[in-house]
Amino acid sequence: MGALDGKVAVITGAGRGIGRGEALLFAAEGARVVVNDLGGEWDGTGADRRASSQVVEEIRGAGGEAVAHFDDISEPSGAESLLNLALATWGRLDVAVNNAGILRDKMVFNMEAEDWDAVMKVHLRGHFLVTKAACAHWRSLAKAGQPAGGRIVNTSSTSGLLGNIGQSNYGAAKAGIAAFSCIVAMEVQRYGVTVNAIAPGARTRMTEKTFGDLSVTEGQLDSLAPENVAPLVVYLASDAAAHITGQVFYVQGGIIQLYRGWGPVSEVRKDERWTPSELAERMGELFGDRPTTYAPDRSPLRLTAGIEPPFESPPTSPSG
Repeated sequence: MGALDGKVAVITGAGRGIGRGEALLFAAEGARVVVNDLGGEWDGTGADRRASSQVVEEIRGAGGEAVAHFDDISEPSGAESLLNLALATWGRLDVAVNNAGILRDKMVFNMEAEDWDAVMKVHLRGHFLVTKAACAHWRSLAKAGQPAGGRIVNTSSTSGLLGNIGQSNYGAAKAGIAAFSCIVAMEVQRYGVTVNAIAPGARTRMTEKTFGDLSVTEGQLDSLAPENVAPLVVYLASDAAAHITGQVFYVQGGIIQLYRGWGPVSEVRKDERWTPSELAERMGELFGDRPTTYAPDRSPLRLTAGIEPPFESPPTSPSG
């Protein structure tokens, strides 16, 4: 018995890397899979049907069931046709996994509006359109008195959760995906639908573009193999994870971390409106021994890539 026996899943960006690994494991665990990939370059240019077609051939060659989908899911017609293909082929939809994304890395002072818009469109709008279509379908089932129980797994990134220089567009989109996932989870919980997000650390075209050659020493566990991400996604898509929703996980190799979002860590308070001079005197209390200049935490991916935070000893507040 597979963890996903009888389920139908749509997986975007499944022609290569993390999405390919997910599609193969989903099929091995009993799911029937719609493999979506536009087949473009890492910057979003071009298209090639071979990527998703080859994954479908791999799944079928191993005895599984899969069909290819080549449309752009950042357009409403593409997202709707993705779900319609699953429904037309197998008569149901149980899981939507959103991976599709591109990079247009530049420092903010060099970034063109087109670079910003292109990244937002594929990542954030693409996640929204597929999620909207899937949730609308499951909501209609629930309102008709039929079981829905859908699963959505979105793909965020530590570039958004922690930050990465040169990726203000990509990081903003990925942070948005994490927030989007938490909000939608609250909206559709009443219908038995779960929505979670992962921030994967893996060797892909996009991470190698950012971090360079992420090679592994011979004989060691390849903690950056993209296939390492798939088991967590399969679990989150399964009935065993029906109680987990609105969560964000980091996954790399054998490491799985549960992330938490923004929340207050300290406060100062008074019964009247503050004055600027009062704030100048009291702000040190708010920071305490915390740094007043942001630097990202040491994520496993950054450590593997040999990248340290930009500030080894961030400055602290005057009283710190």
